[in-house]
Amino acid sequence: MAGLTAAHKLYSATAAAELFELCVVEGGDRIGGRIHTSQFGGDRIEMGATWIHGIGGSPIHKIAQEIHALESDEQWECMDGFAEDPVTVAEGGFQLHPSIVESISILYRNMMEFVQGKLSESEATENSSNGGFDVDYHAISAQALEMCSSRKGLDIGSFLRRALEAYWVSVKQRDDIKGYGSWSTKLLQEAIFAMHENTERTYTSAADLSTLDFNAESEYREFPGEQITISKGYLSIVESLASVLPTGLIQLGKKVKRIEWQPEGVVNGDCNSSRPVRLCFDDGSEMVADHVIVTVSLGVLKAGIREESDMFNPPLPPFKTEAISRLGFGVVNKLFLQLDRESGNIENFPFLQLVFHRPESEARHQEIPWWMRKTASICPIYNNSSVVLSWFAGEEALELESLKDEEIVNGFSKTVTSYLSDSVNSVDCLQGHGKVIKFSKVLRSQWGSNPLFRGSYSYVAVGSSGDDLDLMAEPLPKNSNSDSIEGASPRLQILFAGEATHRTHYSTTHGAYFSGLREANRLLQHYRCGGVLELLHH
Repeated sequence: MAGLTAAHKLYSATAAAELFELCVVEGGDRIGGRIHTSQFGGDRIEMGATWIHGIGGSPIHKIAQEIHALESDEQWECMDGFAEDPVTVAEGGFQLHPSIVESISILYRNMMEFVQGKLSESEATENSSNGGFDVDYHAISAQALEMCSSRKGLDIGSFLRRALEAYWVSVKQRDDIKGYGSWSTKLLQEAIFAMHENTERTYTSAADLSTLDFNAESEYREFPGEQITISKGYLSIVESLASVLPTGLIQLGKKVKRIEWQPEGVVNGDCNSSRPVRLCFDDGSEMVADHVIVTVSLGVLKAGIREESDMFNPPLPPFKTEAISRLGFGVVNKLFLQLDRESGNIENFPFLQLVFHRPESEARHQEIPWWMRKTASICPIYNNSSVVLSWFAGEEALELESLKDEEIVNGFSKTVTSYLSDSVNSVDCLQGHGKVIKFSKVLRSQWGSNPLFRGSYSYVAVGSSGDDLDLMAEPLPKNSNSDSIEGASPRLQILFAGEATHRTHYSTTHGAYFSGLREANRLLQHYRCGGVLELLHH
């Protein structure tokens, strides 16, 4: 998204004057990067980017409207929006009463809104009734902060756990729940809270919320309005951006091995060129350039600054490598499974939320594989679909990539089936499916093991801050003169774009889009101030 947005902007602004000789080099065999629309079970699905996160002011929504990508005769993932009315089932096959789930869900939602700076005192008062108790969420959040040793370096995971403890003290709740086997009220609430934390892991890509910085969360910005998927696929946005570029301008299968640049502005040894940047590719070919906009993922940059790698020659300066090291970059994978028609009434498979026992609990079902135990939900990709979807993050997401399809199908089937076969009180929502749920085929993303990505998206880790995202966006050389073509300082050479370079919209496609525009405009400004093209002003 970032690279093609930059190319689209540069080409559209300067094609008539032929100011730039542009080239987009892509290491893979397709365009789109972490946007990858595919097909499964006869439906259009997304292996990567899925949602337009708020339609109010989103450039992605605007493009989708302009190219009529929001309308389709085909069925597509989440075409009816977010799944509603989830059925929450605790390990052992206990379908939980909505009131049990709602009280903890409200607590979790309010605590996250507090972290994000969204929870006003009036809203906290309006939503103060929780499971029959009057709850002061601002007081709970304040108590949680007091329980933490320091707000500096505080992680979201620690804050949330302290908030749950403060909630228990606040409501003075008795442990009087009945009919849920070995589950006590407190254990159930803790497990429901953990379910929401596991969902948060997929939102943020943090393997553990204890690595997620508390103070930076309030800087993240969302667009208002509903969140929707793109009926013709997210790839349609990328293809639209690429469609204005001449044939041959995008070169696929050109994996960059090394980027050579000149920190002091000394031109490299190519006597036939004054261009200071040289790209060396895996196939042995080379390309020289005046400027390069690097839009690889933060995961690739992290691999590129390790001692054994020489992705940049000379190496990137410390301010850049330190920012790259401090920021977080996690793995999130999607798993699609086709329900076997022998499993009964597959069209009515519900939106299941899964509540698991603690790792040390003796009540744990031995048939459930460890990599399933932080999966928050299983749901059809739209109402009555025979394809179900689950999200995985962190260590479990990486494990998913290494498993054989048969192991995934078996593990998933045993997990879902265990929620039925062990049931004391039958799970109403699954009646008619039979006691064994079977899946016929599987499709999963593999962002972690793919060397072109090495993960999914960035987050602000403990020890880093929004300042590091700004440092990610700094061009090189740092003292380059970006206001004039001529000058005593070294010429602008390496520019950086991508979701991990946007301070308030990191981890999103629109953040990547904005970053691509930013760097294209940086180059246009670089030349405009030299008086080259007045037409660039419009």
